[in-house]
Amino acid sequence: MKNLKLQKLLFYGLLFVMTAIYLGPFLFSLSISFNAEQDVFSWPIKLLPEEWTLDNYQRVWQDLPFGTWLLNSVTITVIQTICNVFFASLAGFAFARLDFPGKNIIFSLLLASLMIPGIVLLVPKFIILNEFHLINTYGGLILPGLVSVVNIFLMKQFFETIPKDLEEAALIDGCSYFRIFWQIFLPVSKPALAAVAIYTFQGSWNEFMWPVIVTTTRDMFTLPVGMAFLKNEFSVQWPLLMAGTILISLPTIAIFLIFQRYFVQGVASAGLKE
Repeated sequence: MKNLKLQKLLFYGLLFVMTAIYLGPFLFSLSISFNAEQDVFSWPIKLLPEEWTLDNYQRVWQDLPFGTWLLNSVTITVIQTICNVFFASLAGFAFARLDFPGKNIIFSLLLASLMIPGIVLLVPKFIILNEFHLINTYGGLILPGLVSVVNIFLMKQFFETIPKDLEEAALIDGCSYFRIFWQIFLPVSKPALAAVAIYTFQGSWNEFMWPVIVTTTRDMFTLPVGMAFLKNEFSVQWPLLMAGTILISLPTIAIFLIFQRYFVQGVASAGLKE
């Protein structure tokens, strides 16, 4: 009995420490965002502001083209998320349920591409898009992220858990494979679709490296790129930067909280096979 209590105590202690490690920086950033700029560097460090102010949040909207950056981020993220959900599920269905020449070879090549560091592909992607005059355009920002191999793999694994009897019954009734995919497989794949949507939304919303390379004018910046320019060679506007960071984080947190049940189910079931 004592050992069980000790194990529980250690478990909850470890859980508290891990929570503090992950939430601590976010909560400290939240505190700084309500601070006046002159109080940020005061000593000793204060975890809570002496005087709470919303000036930093007002300045983010008034002094910066935050609305333009927000529109860019929303446009890119929504399009990439929708396309990833559709194309990844379509490709996953093909690899899981259809027989066609070279299926295993193609899928193996797709998985092998995951071993190539993403940073290695930045220059080839830039050259290709430059040839098509897509630099500093929505097309250049959106096209490289329309579909992900990880999402295809996730959907393939999930579709393989669906009983084959459903597919065979639909084929007997005269359904085409696309109709089977659209009307039978997709409705029962909400957990996996939610997982793909959350993965894509989070990755696209927080993407920094590619937008900073492919954009050349301020009006095409996304939120992470725009916030980065609050930091210059000589100073950093910490309260303003933290206020913008908190605003950027809110949509990702909201999406995860809304779909977390489906997300956990999707990740868990994708690793199972019938």
